[in-house]
Amino acid sequence: MPWREALRPVRMRRIAVVAAPGRLRDALVAVAEAGCVEFDHDGAGQQPPAAPAGSGPTAADLLRGLDTGATAPALAPTAPDLSELLRAGDADLLAGEAQLDEHARAAVRRAGVSALAGWCPDQDFDALSQRLAASGAALVPLRNPRGIDPPTLLRDVKPLHRAASPLLRTYGTVPYADVDPTVAAGLAYVAMFGIMFGDVGHGLLLVAGALLIRFGRIPWLAKLRGLWLFIAGAGLAAAAGGLLYGEFFGPTGVVPALWLKPLDAPTRMLAGAIGIGGLLLAAAYLLGIVNRWREGGPGLAVYASSGVAGAVLFAGLAVIGLGTVRHVHAAVATGVAVAVVGLCAVAVGFYAASGGGGAGVAQTGVELFDTVVRIGSNVVSFSRLAAFGLAHAALGAVIWDATTTAARHGAALLPVAVLVFVLGNALAFTLEALVAGVQALRLEFYELFSRVFDLQGRPFRPWKLPVRSPEVPS
Repeated sequence: MPWREALRPVRMRRIAVVAAPGRLRDALVAVAEAGCVEFDHDGAGQQPPAAPAGSGPTAADLLRGLDTGATAPALAPTAPDLSELLRAGDADLLAGEAQLDEHARAAVRRAGVSALAGWCPDQDFDALSQRLAASGAALVPLRNPRGIDPPTLLRDVKPLHRAASPLLRTYGTVPYADVDPTVAAGLAYVAMFGIMFGDVGHGLLLVAGALLIRFGRIPWLAKLRGLWLFIAGAGLAAAAGGLLYGEFFGPTGVVPALWLKPLDAPTRMLAGAIGIGGLLLAAAYLLGIVNRWREGGPGLAVYASSGVAGAVLFAGLAVIGLGTVRHVHAAVATGVAVAVVGLCAVAVGFYAASGGGGAGVAQTGVELFDTVVRIGSNVVSFSRLAAFGLAHAALGAVIWDATTTAARHGAALLPVAVLVFVLGNALAFTLEALVAGVQALRLEFYELFSRVFDLQGRPFRPWKLPVRSPEVPS
């Protein structure tokens, strides 16, 4: 697969399922069994016709008299006798027939044929065409309707993508035109988690928990099996952070600090956290530029606040900040010039979107102020990477000090020291893992995704039902 295709959602094709009225049911059964078409009734441009008078109760009518509970709908290979389904208690087949009736009644009928419009992944088009041809129907490609984006289906084929996809689904649906940032978002999340939860011992416990989820036989952990690689990645990132900080169940001295000890250099750690945040924001702006181009062309990519204009403004403000800290006046002057250029470009975009006039000028002024303040607050928000990393280190230090204090009072208090160490680390692990997980999620959603995404897509929901023969009542 070309790398460009791997970075975008699955390509969709607008289609119509076309069949003679007598073969429409067979065609719909084939579509349901294939499970790769999402019908769009609104695209037909008409309301579903009412059921013919005197045609008897429908499957939906009969279904109301049954206790379906959690019955999963299914379809019979040929048109069943609804009264026989009711006598046999085949609620799943009745539910399937009710769905099939709904689609059939929404079909457009012209010149002796029936047609239903929808969406199908391009990769499934040929196989579905052959399946429908065997049912006496056809799959016809259509032009995409103007102003309507196809539904989004992401490529959950690689382990890293499957592991990080719940992160994107929690936020929303990637727009069809946008780049799929699932893997990049997952890597950013585990990196931020590792900075805040930096401890080799705690990280290895997370890895052990992930392996237990993957290979264990504990029933209540089975539902987390799809997340095991994501949890393992977070644990490895935490262990790497612990190596940088010299933390192994606290400042025990088991591992050396490859970078710094958090409690000894909090200012340096804070500067590092803001620097990492700046790099992540820069990457988010790059993705935002690509997405704005794909959504609205070069004009939107240049003038959007999450496009080139916003990126230039961010770069100018970053240079101003660095020049101020380093007392380099030339850098400050350069940053001001760059920021002004970016601010003017953003203003043009806001004014064009507002519709112009005096109200547009006022709206542009408010949005410009909000943009500048938001950039500053977003950068400062990454200081929480250092703040919660320091909190984790401080809690570990308190537990270790209490442990060593009890151990120094002789062998009689050695069991107490062990208990303090075990219970203290259990508390720190539970509390800090929760806090770091939530804070990394917050930074991902509010600081990064707000630049990557400007729209919300809609998920691809194909109609998929199994096909089985009805039971024969005794």
